[in-house]
Amino acid sequence: MGLSQGLDAGVLGVLGLLIGSFLNVVIYRLPVMLEAQWKAECADLQGQTLPASTPFNLMVPRSRCQKCGHTLAWFENIPVLSYSVLRGRCRSCHTPISLRYPLIELATGALFFYCGWHWGANATGLTWCGFAAALLALGMIDWDTTLLPDNITLPLLWAGLIAAALGLTRIAPGDAVWGAVGGYLSLWLVYWGFKLATGKEGMGFGDFKLFAALGAWFGWQALIPIILMASVIGAIIGVAMKFSSGLREGGYIPFGPFLAGAGLTAMLAGPQAILQVVGL
Repeated sequence: MGLSQGLDAGVLGVLGLLIGSFLNVVIYRLPVMLEAQWKAECADLQGQTLPASTPFNLMVPRSRCQKCGHTLAWFENIPVLSYSVLRGRCRSCHTPISLRYPLIELATGALFFYCGWHWGANATGLTWCGFAAALLALGMIDWDTTLLPDNITLPLLWAGLIAAALGLTRIAPGDAVWGAVGGYLSLWLVYWGFKLATGKEGMGFGDFKLFAALGAWFGWQALIPIILMASVIGAIIGVAMKFSSGLREGGYIPFGPFLAGAGLTAMLAGPQAILQVVGL
């Protein structure tokens, strides 16, 4: 690794730690914000007015302990370091803090580091950093809530098309467009085939949009490798959760996290490497 390459990777790695801290906010708050929005829209359709509530968005209120309400000072919000110094507990009430927070920060930092090392701290590297951050957020939100918010999936789709048009992903614009079309329609057809055969919904519309976004980023040629990798990851985790009695009520596992995992695998290793992993 050259000095310039290492510097680019280090700078983006630090940026990734900071973005990872923000992703923790997005993962928790965005579903709450959407639920409040849906309630307000339903009330409006019924001619009702909901009581005024305290502002709640990605910026306010400041982060606080969910147990005692202690507002976190700036030095309690330093990615990874604060968690280590506080030994994973709230400074006020000593309630344990989920290990997931620093893990997401570390994962984001590692992915950004890779982007800096592979592409550099330039437009291309930053573009792939945004891709990785979006997939991390989507995967965790879907795992927690079975939601894949349009607020992230649709910008991710358009970003893939725009990045292809600007030459940032080395995917021909036509391949990106057909990747988006093929990604959406393929899962749409699977959805309706399963519903007609069983009367049940096997997946949500957010999965169609996420797969369309991945098609836009990697081209139509990558759709089969990505869906195969997602299926393999899903099968492995599903079996593990079944044997550990970790399945949710009804045995349902959201598919979005596995699509996100396959998308990150495609970024790190390339779609063709996925085919080798699954033995094709």
